[in-house]
Order: sequence, then C-alpha cells, then structure tokens
Amino acid sequence: MTLPLSIRLIVAVGSLVLFTAGHATDARQAQRYAACKARLAVEADEVGIASSTIERVLGSARHSVRVLELDRAQPEFTSSFAEYYSQRVSAARVVRGREMLAKHALLFDRVRQASGVPGHYIAAFWALETNFGSYLGKMSVVDSLTTLACDERRSDFFTREVISALRIVDAGDSTPEEMVGSWAGAMGNFQFMPSAYLAHAVDADGDGRRDLWRSIEDAVHSAGGYLQQLGWESGLRWGREISLPAAFDYGLANISQSQPLRAWREMGLTDAHGNLLPALDLPARVLVPAGHEGPAFIVYTNFDTIMGWNRSEFYALTVGRLADRIAGAGRLHRPIPASDLRLSRDRVLALQRDLDMLGHDPGEADGIAGPATRAALSRFQQASGLIPDGHPDRAAIKAVQDATCQTQPHAPPRTPERAC
Repeated sequence: MTLPLSIRLIVAVGSLVLFTAGHATDARQAQRYAACKARLAVEADEVGIASSTIERVLGSARHSVRVLELDRAQPEFTSSFAEYYSQRVSAARVVRGREMLAKHALLFDRVRQASGVPGHYIAAFWALETNFGSYLGKMSVVDSLTTLACDERRSDFFTREVISALRIVDAGDSTPEEMVGSWAGAMGNFQFMPSAYLAHAVDADGDGRRDLWRSIEDAVHSAGGYLQQLGWESGLRWGREISLPAAFDYGLANISQSQPLRAWREMGLTDAHGNLLPALDLPARVLVPAGHEGPAFIVYTNFDTIMGWNRSEFYALTVGRLADRIAGAGRLHRPIPASDLRLSRDRVLALQRDLDMLGHDPGEADGIAGPATRAALSRFQQASGLIPDGHPDRAAIKAVQDATCQTQPHAPPRTPERAC
C-alpha cells in the first residue's frame, strides 16, 4: 500500500534533521531513524489509521538520545533494595497517601466495589508512578516511543506501542501535544503505556474522553480495572513481612519456590510479630531482597498481579509495603541493612559470567540480577558452605571471584576488582 506523498516526504525527509536539542546530528543515525519512521508509517497505514493522523504524529516525531540513555540505566536493576525502598516508602509519602485516601474516599470505595481492589493499593501505585499526580512526566510520548521502536533492543514491543499511540490520537482521546509522560512512553496519573490505555482506560466521569492526565476519576477507575484484569484476587493481601527460624534453608527463598502457606508454617515461619502463619493451602513464596541480614517477606498471588504491572520484584514489594503503610501499618520490623550494595550492570554481567564458568547457570547474561541470577548464586553459596540467600552482596561477589580465579586463573578479568 502506497502512502500519500505528504506523509512520505515528512517521514523520510523531515526526520533527517529532527533530533533532541543539545545533541549533535549524526547523519547515519538520522537516516536509520528516517527509515524506521517510514516503516512505522506503513504499518500504521496497513492497520487503518488515518493518513492525517500518521502525518500529524510521525511527521513531527523527534529522536531522543536521552531516552536511550535512560533505557540503559533503569533504577529497578541498578539500585540496592535499601536505596530503592527508602526513596519510595518515605514518611512524607505515607502521610500523603493517607490524605489522598481520605480525600477521595468515595471514589476509592466505588472502585473497590467495581474491581475488588482496595483503595490503599491503588493509592500506592499512584504514589510510585507519579507521586499522586504531582509529576506526570514531561517528555513527548511520541518521541520516546518512536526512539525506542527504532532501537534494536526492544523494537517489536515499542513498535506496537507506537501503533497504539496512533490509535489513541486517531480516536480523538488525546493529541500528540497532550501526550506527555515518562522516557519509556508511559503516561497519565498511573503511567499507562498506550496499549494499556487502549485496553483499560475508561471514561468514568462521563465527559466523552478517557483522560488519564486531568481526570482523577478516569485515572483511578482505569487503574482498578487494569489490576482486576491482571488477576487481582479480592479479599487477599499481597503478602507480608515475616520472621524466619534460625535454621531456615535460604535456598528456599526464591520467587520460583512456591509451597502452601501451611507448609511454611510447619517450618516455623511466623509473621513479623511472632504469630504463626495461617494453616491454609494458599500458594506462597519467601523473598529476602536484601539477603539474610535484611527483612523477609512471604508473597501470594496478588504479588504476581502487581508484577504484571511492573516486572521488578523491588517494585512489587514496595507497592505492597507502601499500601500497608497507607492502611495504617508500621515500619518494617527488621530494617534493611544500610550497607546493601548498589550494583552496576557491568558488575552483574561479570558475576553472571563467573557463575556460568563455575557451572551455575544464571540464565541470559544481561547485567540484571533477576531471579535466575539469584538462584544460580544461591546454588554456588550452597556448594561453597555459605548462607544460600542468593543475595549479591560484597562477600558473595568476592567468593565467586575467588572461586573463579582458583578454577580459571588465566581467564581475563571481568572487572578491575577481579584480576587473578
């Protein structure tokens, strides 16, 4: 299908000089971006998006180097749990959350009745995503999405999001100018990606638009409906802080190690106050995000629902705990060690390669200390007589480095710290 000449000219020629202010123009990158936008225009045309919308949106889209920089340094993967949690579950945020829960009590109650999601959970998402709407982002969603769609790392995913954004404009729900948000293209009070907007945004206030930026009623109803569709189980909490017995096998503290709650109870696990856990067949898992010296949590299926919103375990734990605090719970009974290590991607990548060399498969070597990497580290710790909590602290990383040097003394150093 041939695009109108006006679109082809704007997309293929205009793109050559449209770059984020402050960065020098690179001719080859400009050509790649122009070609990519032409591809996006063809795909949009093939699914029936109006030519005027394609011309309006893609014709003015600009490449953003800053978006790519931020994409390579996401805080979920570089911050320690201590740093991540303390920045987000602050006393001021808890107070503000309680204020917002009271201010919008009738709205939150209506959403709970419709979706089954209690208001303190939605308030926690609202806090983490935009600090209760005080910061909705200031980057062009169109610029962010096209930049990421034209980057090889996650091109397919963001291409779909570009098409979704075009559909939103085509339907008259928003304009390219109004669509501002995060560097990754998330937008509105709850930072919906365009595909989530199309699937879950609702016009709750009846003004004829699904406005997730200015209508709190639209935004809160949309968030509740989204969580319901992700699988939220009404009447079930996300999880809770627990206390582990002295002889606990930390090899079991892994997102993949699910056992009935009654089985954890029989092992001697209690809640943070020392009370026995309920004798239920509810599937549950134990997590120790800061290692054996930090707090422990037991999580249920609604934890998985939270992770359906954001795949970071740190994020899901923080949402759950912030929701509890907004609902009246106190601070953690066992504080997070302040010495918890902040990991760079390069350091995690080196750890993954060393673990693989030692025969403990960490999955894809991607620089992300996810469940597979922690499970591999736990197996190494178990084999080495260490506490197998899978937590990449300084001692664990040094033990892996020392073991690698013993088995592969002539291997090239992974980091400046590991030179055999």
